[in-house]
Amino acid sequence: MAELKPILLVEDNPKDVELTLEALAKSQLANDVVIARDGVEALDYLEKCCAGKDRPELPAVVLLDLKLPKVDGIEVLERVKRDPRTRQMPVVMLTSSREESDLVRSYQLGVNAFVVKPMGFAEFFQVIQELGVFWAIINEPPPNSRKPQR
Repeated sequence: MAELKPILLVEDNPKDVELTLEALAKSQLANDVVIARDGVEALDYLEKCCAGKDRPELPAVVLLDLKLPKVDGIEVLERVKRDPRTRQMPVVMLTSSREESDLVRSYQLGVNAFVVKPMGFAEFFQVIQELGVFWAIINEPPPNSRKPQR
């Protein structure tokens, strides 16, 4: 059996991090969850995935908040989709923004899904569980996305 790829959660709100981790755990996903609390941490982690011999696996999916400190989610998305080593990695924008311009710009840059965080606890929990199951288990990535290309 192939080793499970991690899920990269890029989120600066501690409560949203906690709820997301709880929801993913309740889904009984065995994937590790790597947390980046700003765009710089996310980009640093992804660079480690693409460099060196003992590199971690690219994530099965990146759950990316839009409004982040240091480097925002749009910039992270743009850099991920511009880099041939990470271009095919699924990115889900998970945000509280309902701005049409954020939605349009995300899709222009190649986001795989744009999900507005539900306000209610139960709805948020359900959305996160479904996202985790779909991207970590159900979705079949392209064969060459398993290891970063050099």
